[in-house]
Amino acid sequence: MKIEVNLPSHPYEILIERNGLYRVGEWVKTLWDKQKIVIISDNRVASLYAEHVKLQLESQGFQVAVFDFLAGEQQKNLTTVEKIYDFLSRFGMTRTDGIIALGGGVVGDIAGFVASTYMRGLHFLQIPTSLIAQVDASIGGKTGVNTKNAKNLLGTFYQPDGVFIDPEVLNTLGERELVEGMGEVIKCALIADTTLWQLLEEMSGTREDILEASDQLIYHSCLVKKELVLADEYDTGLRHLLNFGHTIGHALEQTAGYGEIYHGEAVALGMIQVTRIAEKKGLAATGLSEEIEAMCHKFGLPLVTSNWDQETLYQAITHDKKVSGNRLKLVVVPEIGQARIESMAIEEVRDYLERR
Repeated sequence: MKIEVNLPSHPYEILIERNGLYRVGEWVKTLWDKQKIVIISDNRVASLYAEHVKLQLESQGFQVAVFDFLAGEQQKNLTTVEKIYDFLSRFGMTRTDGIIALGGGVVGDIAGFVASTYMRGLHFLQIPTSLIAQVDASIGGKTGVNTKNAKNLLGTFYQPDGVFIDPEVLNTLGERELVEGMGEVIKCALIADTTLWQLLEEMSGTREDILEASDQLIYHSCLVKKELVLADEYDTGLRHLLNFGHTIGHALEQTAGYGEIYHGEAVALGMIQVTRIAEKKGLAATGLSEEIEAMCHKFGLPLVTSNWDQETLYQAITHDKKVSGNRLKLVVVPEIGQARIESMAIEEVRDYLERR
């Protein structure tokens, strides 16, 4: 399956191909001239796939090195970025060379940030290996690293030259890592794709079910993200719809300590909470939060967390990138397949943090 992201300034393709990792060198050769390439990965993914990808690239005439760091959201910071800069410098990278992100969302965000800032821009490709990266993080050109104040506070917009998705690699994910990705899949269905929601309703929710349907889950989710990126590449308006569940979700990730709550888990909690309050305010159909909760439960996403302190979460949200002055843009879903942006005074967000 192929999805064309026809951005006027930087068009590229998303390829979805089972067992495609075995021809990744040929794919890169169609996009790049012979050059130096650094594969950026984490230690878990690198141990599974980095040597294979490296050999594939070398067989096509590329000069390749691998940089890996400890897996986890805790590593998504400027300390890791600086270590990569040093590695690139020692490998002799120039502006005509390239970086490949091989891993999940953390790897993609860090590698993209590095590619966009080292020498003001290197070639860049995404090979996402987690479900959450395949349906969300690898598409759209957002890069970023965390600070102690907020998630993704530092970042750039930097589109890849291509995205290569092999659903078969999902077989190596742990249960929690696979399920996490369903938070973003459910989000895509809720904001823009009733066909995807119907597919989710028909599924049993088991690991085997997710893996078997992964091609379609990825394809539909990528289409949703593609359309919103094309409409608003630099996230100034309509693309905000992709943030459904994320305002509270990002605050949960930060306040719990990065890595304690996974991103897709936090998004699920955020979607349920926002919709529950939106119902009370007459902004969402009655019973919708229960439908979302049931869907998240079916796929094994958490419905509660002990890391919920209203004031702490509120303070974290005040540092959110979607805050402008004393106002915040919060995404609500009135009904399945539709979403809209509500602009509100930052104080009103306290209402959305009230638990049952």
